[in-house]
Amino acid sequence: MNDFNEKLITLLHYPNCTWNSVFQMLKKDPLLHSLKHVQTSKQLQMVFPANGKPSTVSSNETIHPDSIHDQIHQYKTNDITVITYFDKNYPNYLKEIYQPPWALFVKGDISLLEKNPKLAVVGSRQPTQYGKNAIRVLFPKLIEHNVLIVSGLANGIDALAHEYAIKNSGRTIGVIAGGLYHIYPKENINLASEMMQTQLVISEYPPDTKPERWHFPARNRIISGLSQGTFIIEAKRKSGSLITANYALNEGREVFSLPGSIFNPYSLGTNDLIQQGAKLITKAEDILEEIR
Repeated sequence: MNDFNEKLITLLHYPNCTWNSVFQMLKKDPLLHSLKHVQTSKQLQMVFPANGKPSTVSSNETIHPDSIHDQIHQYKTNDITVITYFDKNYPNYLKEIYQPPWALFVKGDISLLEKNPKLAVVGSRQPTQYGKNAIRVLFPKLIEHNVLIVSGLANGIDALAHEYAIKNSGRTIGVIAGGLYHIYPKENINLASEMMQTQLVISEYPPDTKPERWHFPARNRIISGLSQGTFIIEAKRKSGSLITANYALNEGREVFSLPGSIFNPYSLGTNDLIQQGAKLITKAEDILEEIR
């Protein structure tokens, strides 16, 4: 790890660190020389104004850069790799999005970041049998054509997408809210552990970061940003899955949607997407012809 990367990664561990505060600091101090002089929270707040929010630390509290460095050096022991925006192996597709993560904290098979095509698959946390059957029927052909499945390790469609990718001997990447030491929801800890061994799990936050509510919509931009297309399988009209679809649309990526019954509330969001121009999917070939 070079000196600049270590400074950038250290910066991401500081209180009040946001994407924009890092951006502003890099504009003023491209090599991050000023970090050497940060020893107290008061000095830190001069680097990271709290954007009108109450500071999370008292002004005289000491920041412990050495402690942060120790944490960072422990990541290797725990098989965690940190890839910064400036590294060669940072995913090119992700660089194209609005506010790409400054770093990815990853555990598992890093080579999966280089594999294409990638398809984001998201949907309801309470899928119906129809949604489950759609994954069961569509995934074998997608996996046969080496499509890598990206999802968010949430309950419901996300977990099923990861599980069916693995079941069909495919590859899958999970993007989580919070850090790698705090898998949420707890029901998916075993799945996440398996993926950390044989697949790949990614977070934009340091591993000891507990998930906050705002982390979840933010991570959706990474799910869609890694992928050539996003496939929505069952979603209510106010579903978080539609946030992922909107990110994909805004980045000029393909959006695919599973049609459903007008009487099923979990199909109202996906039907709306089709009405707005998403591609209606009835078979795997409908997706393959767009992303291969």
